[in-house]
Amino acid sequence: MAWICAVFVLVITSLSAFLRLSKAGLGCEPWPQCYGQELRAQQQGAEPAQADTATAAARLAHRVIASTALLLILVMVMTALASRPALWPEGRMTLWLLFLALFLAVLGRWTSDARLPAVTLGNLLGGFAMFAVSVRLALTTAAPSSTASPAPRRLAPWAWLGAAVLMAQVALGGMVSAGQAGLSCPELGGCDVSAGTWQALNPWVEPQTDAAQPHHPAGALVHVLHRAGSLLVVAVLLPLALLAWRSGRRSSAGLILALLGVQAALGVALVAGGLPLSMALAHNMVAALLLAVLLGLTAPPGRRSST
Repeated sequence: MAWICAVFVLVITSLSAFLRLSKAGLGCEPWPQCYGQELRAQQQGAEPAQADTATAAARLAHRVIASTALLLILVMVMTALASRPALWPEGRMTLWLLFLALFLAVLGRWTSDARLPAVTLGNLLGGFAMFAVSVRLALTTAAPSSTASPAPRRLAPWAWLGAAVLMAQVALGGMVSAGQAGLSCPELGGCDVSAGTWQALNPWVEPQTDAAQPHHPAGALVHVLHRAGSLLVVAVLLPLALLAWRSGRRSSAGLILALLGVQAALGVALVAGGLPLSMALAHNMVAALLLAVLLGLTAPPGRRSST
């Protein structure tokens, strides 16, 4: 059940990313003048625009799958705590899943029209946290492999560090999209941060954009920090991949390297291509998959469980 829940949460986070990025203006026309147009209209007191067919379908699918995932989590909570003996480690993780699911439900219900980046960060990081706990639960309850080699003690702490750095990078990416800073650095070779402000990193301040300047120069600083964060992620995960390879976790090492390469290529393509929506969604998905691989390196040998 935990793996099914993880798949549900991955789909939910992808649908949430589609709704968030579409609202920011990715995929709109005429590009790039329309980037941030909905935010500017709301700040001027206009009514929210009518959702198009794709957005309405994504919103409906998001609600249905989220409700299904919540029911599945409730079943897992009851299964873990009703077992004899009770599965306390699994039970704690299922309770965390329940807490995160309820938190996101309340956040979505009461802040559906909120414009603060803090709301975006809450949804984004809450969704990634749910996915992380689901994967961790699934790995903990999986049957141990008779051929798996025990990992050295230093592998798990390094993997936890990698997961923490990756989550920080995800948060910076959320600030880029919520702060309308996707076009603030339109060139790969460099970025003019002279107009950038530290205020762009404050999630409790609405971004102020101008239709005459869709590139939003004030967001350059957060965009540069996101790029710098990608270098930090690489600096942490490359040694981790090498350590995993030497420890016999060669499939995990290969996945880390492959996903890092794909993520780097997507980042370059996003800047060079003017933020295509499909690539932005793939960027979000690959980050989640990379997090799952890192958690796989932190998990102890599993045991059979019905959770």
